[in-house]
Amino acid sequence: MNSRKIVKIDFLTQCAANLALQGGDGVAVLALECGWIYSISMTRRQAFKYRIEPTGEQQRKLRQFAGSCRFVFNKALALQQANREAGEKFIGYVPMAKHLTAWRNDAQTPWLKDAPVHPLQHALKDLDRAYSHFFAKQADFPRFKKKGMGDSFRYPDAKQFKIDQGNSRVFLPKMGWIRYRNSRDILGVAKNITVSGCGGKWFLSIQTEREIGQSLPMATSAIGIDVGIARFATMSDETFIVPLGSFKKHQQRLARYQRRMSRKVKFSNNWKKAKARVQKIHTGIANARKDFLHKTTTTISQNHALVCIEDLQVRNMSKSSKGTSEQPGKMVKQKSGLNRAILDQGWGEFRRQLDYKVAWNGGMLLAVPPHNTSRTCPCCGHISKDNRLTQAKFLCVDCGYENNADVVGAINVLERGYRLLAYGESVQSGRSVKQEPTEATAQFTA
Repeated sequence: MNSRKIVKIDFLTQCAANLALQGGDGVAVLALECGWIYSISMTRRQAFKYRIEPTGEQQRKLRQFAGSCRFVFNKALALQQANREAGEKFIGYVPMAKHLTAWRNDAQTPWLKDAPVHPLQHALKDLDRAYSHFFAKQADFPRFKKKGMGDSFRYPDAKQFKIDQGNSRVFLPKMGWIRYRNSRDILGVAKNITVSGCGGKWFLSIQTEREIGQSLPMATSAIGIDVGIARFATMSDETFIVPLGSFKKHQQRLARYQRRMSRKVKFSNNWKKAKARVQKIHTGIANARKDFLHKTTTTISQNHALVCIEDLQVRNMSKSSKGTSEQPGKMVKQKSGLNRAILDQGWGEFRRQLDYKVAWNGGMLLAVPPHNTSRTCPCCGHISKDNRLTQAKFLCVDCGYENNADVVGAINVLERGYRLLAYGESVQSGRSVKQEPTEATAQFTA
């Protein structure tokens, strides 16, 4: 577009247009006609995950390469900690890579040369990124990796691997051709490959990049979501989603197999077999939860252009109340059960999936402050703890408005999302101090 144009449009369409103009990599075309967005081009990075079928020799190499990357990560982390205790400056990636060369040439660790060098270098980059997140107060201090937990390694450059989709195989350095279960086509240009192990199985994750063009937004409605335990997600339109409770379903069976493992001699063959059974149950629980969340978030993102959720701090909500010997906690058993129920819902993963899926469908996700969402009357704005006398019932003591407490929370979440989006102010409980505009207008400059 070569001219400035002011168009009166629907409020939600305006939100989607602002999102497209402000964010997103490679936004190229935005055509407006009669107040509706017709097309937009953007770059999408997406990962395609497959289960691989390695031979016995390849399985040994997979474990060896993952162990080598874990060794390099832990050794670099130990060096960083010793350097910090000595009062020295932080060691960046480039000088740390020189240490990697020395470790590969060391007579005590000759097996590091058997592993490809690029995944080892990327393990150092992972540590450098972990420190960056720690310094930015976005994550905790980096921790040492443990064998059997998160075993993985990455080939960061497309020049280092080959993909043969027709024959369902991939070529990896020092590994050769490996067959994978080709469950769906790989879309876009492959950028990197991550190999990971979980529950005795190995998987291949191929990250691709491609340009996409689609009509935005596909939906024009807005929804507020209040998450909980009795109801996984309650919508502002009074619909709700029943929780899956995958851990609760298998809790007794898991405890039985854990007791069997505890009676075995540690690291014996029987102990390893019992541990494999326990890991299999954990993997099934995680897979069921992930499948449930993917289906739920896909449905929500496809049907709504604006999704508002609570900005919950799940880590703080699920902290233990055990306390110390000097100051023991109260109702520790009840709080432990609550923590287990909260973590079984997967609220953090629910928000993460909504974040990118809503953006893929041209919508917007807003996280608003959660305080008093279930105590504020959506009719008169009165805030009181007496409005919610029970877990499920809401009854305003001021105007008499009555509804389900979760529905009230979802309505307030949506209202706060509107306020945050329209005025750009910090959302707080109660009414906005700014006057609402009489009509929504949007101005676009090409």
